Amino acid sequence: MTDALKRLSDEGVAIWLDDLSRKRITSGNLAELIDQSHVVGVTTNPSIFQKAISSGEGYEQQLADLAARKVTVEEAIRMITTADVRDAADILRPVFDATGGQDGRVSIEVDPRLAHDTVATVAEAKQLAWLVDRPNTLIKIPATKAGLPAIAEVIGKGISVNVTLIFSLERYRAVMDAYLTGLEKAKAAGQDLSLIHSVASFFVSRVDTEIDKRLDAMGTEEAKALRGKAALANARLAYQAYEEVFSSDRWAALEKAGANKQRALWASTGVKDPAYKDTLYVDDLVAPNTVNTMPEATLEATADHGQITGDTVRGTYEQAKAELDALAKLGVSYDEVVQLLEDEGVDKFEQSWNDLLKSTEAELKRLAPEA
Repeated sequence: MTDALKRLSDEGVAIWLDDLSRKRITSGNLAELIDQSHVVGVTTNPSIFQKAISSGEGYEQQLADLAARKVTVEEAIRMITTADVRDAADILRPVFDATGGQDGRVSIEVDPRLAHDTVATVAEAKQLAWLVDRPNTLIKIPATKAGLPAIAEVIGKGISVNVTLIFSLERYRAVMDAYLTGLEKAKAAGQDLSLIHSVASFFVSRVDTEIDKRLDAMGTEEAKALRGKAALANARLAYQAYEEVFSSDRWAALEKAGANKQRALWASTGVKDPAYKDTLYVDDLVAPNTVNTMPEATLEATADHGQITGDTVRGTYEQAKAELDALAKLGVSYDEVVQLLEDEGVDKFEQSWNDLLKSTEAELKRLAPEA
């Protein structure tokens, strides 16, 4: 066991776990990961909750109580998921206090069926923040076109946000703009900017999965040479955009008023292609003031054999741009790929949410007391 996780933390990368379940909370596993594996945050999404609750482990009593109360399936899911997030937030509270609110965070996502409805997303974000009622919560809002004004509105109300499902550089710049707009609204409303935090979840592995598929279909040597390059190039150029925005005059005025930078968060960092090293999207995305949210398998792989050699992002921008340009020359449409990935991302979360509704409804029926 190397201490690669400590080295990663020392380089300014916050390690968050991309998973949560009742069993992880009650068994002491989450507390152990915080204590021994440098984990300082947790992210959830509809797929994670669908997997956790469908396993049934640890949820039986709460489901039975909810069935006895004859609650709707939607209310049941909200009660179950917010209970898990609240408990995880309490476990992470010492980290939150020690880092001045930067880490020790738990993310919970708005209903994915609202991804294209700005007004409903804002209402849901406010409701979730109220339900969880912990200062170390981040409300996850997808970076759809309808999500952007919702992000500005929610930040303006003083609610901390994790912006999710970002695939394109153009959309990432729009997300940072929405964050700054939200901070300006919050400032105008007299909010304490120092209490508002945000991360922007830039998705990594799915970019390679989709682009590699297209390169494989071409089958040329040129195409093969570009396999596994797109995701890192895209993420590295995102960090370049982050550096530009958070060194602007607009940002300087907000920073002076106490605002926090919106950190780039590398999401979807589990490697999908066995041809690549399983720590690729950790080792090669080391940069100050970032977050890497890892599934447990990636966390364990990094702890075991991660190669943390310092900053692997700054100084790579020209090469990254050249790699994306080379893909364009081969006819791979960047705009088409990132739009497809956003659409698929929203659809996948919506499908997971629908599966969760179905499985929870079945459990509520099974546990309902005899009439």
